[in-house]
Amino acid sequence: MTRAALLLATLALTGAARHSRDPFEGRVPGPTKDCVELNQQEGLVIADEHTITYRDGSRLWRTGPMGNCPALRPLATLVVEVYGGQVCRGDRFRVVEPGLSVPSGFCRFGAFTPYTPAPR
Repeated sequence: MTRAALLLATLALTGAARHSRDPFEGRVPGPTKDCVELNQQEGLVIADEHTITYRDGSRLWRTGPMGNCPALRPLATLVVEVYGGQVCRGDRFRVVEPGLSVPSGFCRFGAFTPYTPAPR
């Protein structure tokens, strides 16, 4: 491996490690809500098999599926039908795994917990 290729591989691994840290580190949870308003700029992101996040300015929302949702995995795509500009606890969603076009069965959102930066 050439020195340039080794440097690029190291940078890629360093970047991956930086992005894998806990997104809730340094944040304080607030009271849960049943619904969150969505905007066009940010989307719902699968963080892990139990966690879906949504960024709204400096606030980071955390939710997960109600019950089991076996298709929920990072890098998969959430398919959500949004009515009225918000997503609520109990609303249905599906998951499409990378490389596939058929969505999973329906899963439902749990409650939404806001996390804000901890005061300094």
